[in-house]
Formats: sequence, structure tokens, C-alpha cells
Amino acid sequence: MASYTLDDIRTAAEARYGSTDITVGERVVRLLNPLRLSKARREELTALQDQINTDGADQEELFAHAIRLVAESEPAANALLKEIGEDLAVLAQVFEIYGQATQVGEA
Repeated sequence: MASYTLDDIRTAAEARYGSTDITVGERVVRLLNPLRLSKARREELTALQDQINTDGADQEELFAHAIRLVAESEPAANALLKEIGEDLAVLAQVFEIYGQATQVGEA
């Protein structure tokens, strides 16, 4: 029978469900895996993802809101969004990279 410590389990969870890290200047902004978010934030993120591809949706606003939901903190989200500015292509690419990174670890 195998035996694990809680630290072993936390290390394995971090390896599998770790953040997507984006370097912005001299700072690293961590976008947390959905499984590391509160239930309310996960549900809100799911609702946003459903809205993003809806006709007439304000994609810039929805992507920005999604980043605010998954960023490790509000200042981190603000730093990333300020650096991106109004470049929807970059905003969409950040969200796509985040989505690809989190799919690998989804349960």
C-alpha cells in the first residue's frame, strides 16, 4: 500500500494543475488553473466562455473579465491588461494559451 503526505499531494497538484505564467516587464503574472479557483469563480468563468463566441458579444470586455477572474490578484490582472491595452488579438491569444495550458490538467 502506498503512503503519501499532504505535501506530496500538494506538489503533485501543483505540477498537474499549476498556473499559466506570463512575464510582463519584470513581473510574472500567474493565471490560475480553473480547478484552483473558487466554485463561484469557476462557474463565472464557464459562463464567460459560453458568451465569448456569442454573436454581438464584446469580446474585449469578456476576455478582460476572464483574465480578472483567473489572475492571482487584481493588481496582477491590471498589470497584464494595461500592458495588452486594447489589442484584441493579443488578448485572445493570452486566453487561448491559458485555455490550452489548463486543458492538459483538467479532470
